[in-house]
Amino acid sequence: MSPPAQKRQALGKGLGALIPQKKAATATTTTTESPAARDDKRGVLSVPIEDVRPNRNQPRKTFDDAALEELAESIREHGLMQPVLVRKRGSAFEIIAGERRWRACQRANLKTVDVIVKDLADAEVFEWALIENIQREDLNPIEEAEAYKRLLDASGMTQEKLAVRVSKDRSTIANALRLLRLPDEVRRQVIAGALSMGHARSLLSLDSPDAMVKMGRDVVKRGLSVREVERLVRSARKEGSEDGGEKPAAADAYAQLPGGEPAVRRVMEDLRRSLGTKVRILPQGRRGKIEIDFTSVEELERLITHLKG
Repeated sequence: MSPPAQKRQALGKGLGALIPQKKAATATTTTTESPAARDDKRGVLSVPIEDVRPNRNQPRKTFDDAALEELAESIREHGLMQPVLVRKRGSAFEIIAGERRWRACQRANLKTVDVIVKDLADAEVFEWALIENIQREDLNPIEEAEAYKRLLDASGMTQEKLAVRVSKDRSTIANALRLLRLPDEVRRQVIAGALSMGHARSLLSLDSPDAMVKMGRDVVKRGLSVREVERLVRSARKEGSEDGGEKPAAADAYAQLPGGEPAVRRVMEDLRRSLGTKVRILPQGRRGKIEIDFTSVEELERLITHLKG
């Protein structure tokens, strides 16, 4: 294990130094100089905005529309103050970090966007994107937990090594990963901000997914605080123990689908990677529905084009 003094030397530490500040430019400013003519591997390039593509595997999936519009308005007024970090992919550029800025530039109707090109492997791209989002506190708790799990699965790192890598305590990683035990409905409430991470961690102490869903709905409806939820959970657990014996296990919602829950979750993950957004399969016996998330009109159009194609 690395010595304590090195704990903060995570991959993302250099992002601030890597992305230099530049003077504001107006949102209508364009350049007649080709990107190749301005090519400086350590500097900023101005490239056509249509040549920049989002990374469908980036950790962040949700973008607040109102906050995005505020950033777009700032860019219209002052220009893009911090370039987008990208890597070259054929004739285009794939975003490593800064998708929110790129989306706001699109809203601001910029023709070009400032980028810094970095040569990174696929595994490094996800890690850089995760660290930048963590530093900016841009991920909701579920996105952060899913990103940690993906890094652990892909790299074979222990939680301790991952904690050092992203400059977090190991307990923070462990508590985040516990959120993935939440039922899908409760996860959606956390993503929407209706439930905080504190609420979610309290609900995890309940005995069954059904109990978590039921109490989660009650918490949202009544606007309960974390302390109030903790009291409710203690009371529910006490009542359960006084009933005597074990409660019957909750019915497996995926039992009637081929392969059961493991197969369905693999399919959901495949669809998420293919579509670049959250996908849920919600079974009801042998029937059910598929939910596909989108966060903007542009993303909806992209998903429709992808599905038609």
